[in-house]
Amino acid sequence: MKKTSQLIIIISFVLFPSFKSLLAQSTINAFSKSERIVKKLIRKKQVPGLAITVSKNNKVLWSKGYGYSDLTNKTLVDPDKTVFRIGSVSKPIAAIGLLKIVEDSLMTLESSIYNYVPYFPKKDYDITIKQLGGHLSGIRNYQGNEFKLNKPLDIREGISLFANDSLLFQPGTKYNYTSYNWNLISLAIQECTKIPFEDFVKYKVLIPFNMNKTFVDNNQYIDGKAIFYKKIRKRHFKPVENVNNYFKIASGGYLSTSKDINIFGNALLNDSLVNPKQFKPFITAQKINNNDANSTYYGIGFQVSKDSSGRPYFGHIGNGLGGYGIFYVYPEQKVVLSILTNTSNPNVDKKFNKLIDTLFDSINNL
Repeated sequence: MKKTSQLIIIISFVLFPSFKSLLAQSTINAFSKSERIVKKLIRKKQVPGLAITVSKNNKVLWSKGYGYSDLTNKTLVDPDKTVFRIGSVSKPIAAIGLLKIVEDSLMTLESSIYNYVPYFPKKDYDITIKQLGGHLSGIRNYQGNEFKLNKPLDIREGISLFANDSLLFQPGTKYNYTSYNWNLISLAIQECTKIPFEDFVKYKVLIPFNMNKTFVDNNQYIDGKAIFYKKIRKRHFKPVENVNNYFKIASGGYLSTSKDINIFGNALLNDSLVNPKQFKPFITAQKINNNDANSTYYGIGFQVSKDSSGRPYFGHIGNGLGGYGIFYVYPEQKVVLSILTNTSNPNVDKKFNKLIDTLFDSINNL
């Protein structure tokens, strides 16, 4: 922008305060097509409530809430205040906790899990931290009602659910997504630091990144916390059953707002908060048997892929009991997108893909 243009804008803000509102209205209008898509999701009762925050170059362009965080009391969603269950969007948060412990030279990605958790039952093969972080470990996923478990287990007690089971395959030879990998990593971090995993992440990630509305899901009262729903039939929702997510903090046990998750995404683009060299393995897709033709499209705690229109991103989809989220960081465009809803997977992927396309159209037209 030329100096003359900058001067005109500055004078306009000073002499014509309404110019601010005109610019704000212009931004709102730019996202009107995206807003129509979201409003239709609410109107058709495909989600009870939804919060969305979109930023570029660390500047929030659009942040708004739609629908209700509490259907009974008609409490409106607020992207700054409504706290959602974020499911596996928790994994990138835990991954940055792992990154920080690597930066402190307390752990290496290629080291064995047995270096930190020697009491984990021995398997036929060794397992590295990196294999765990990229779902190449051979550890199984949830079985039966384990996903909905409502027992007050701590992290170590939660490991007992799968600890004695055999590996599904030799680590590194296949990809099998399982949240249990990250439960085991969180135990390793806890054993290595000798402090609770949640405290380590709080002081190494949440506080430095200014994520003031991100909490461990411990069934506690939190101001602004949404009611978590599931769809029981078309256009009807009911609150989900109680679940205890404490033992799986790292894999799916955080609560947050769309604004906080957006702040997190922008922090990942900030070299002063995340060492780019140390961070690169986390957002580089691993390969089965180290074969370039066999990408897993998953780094360490981060999905690494392209969206439906071919734009490269890193981030994660989150699906928890009564919560669903999309967290995408587009490093080429410096765009961060966070969408959170208070229902289990609403199965509206095509509509979310269309929403993302319209968001980029709007950003490009600003």
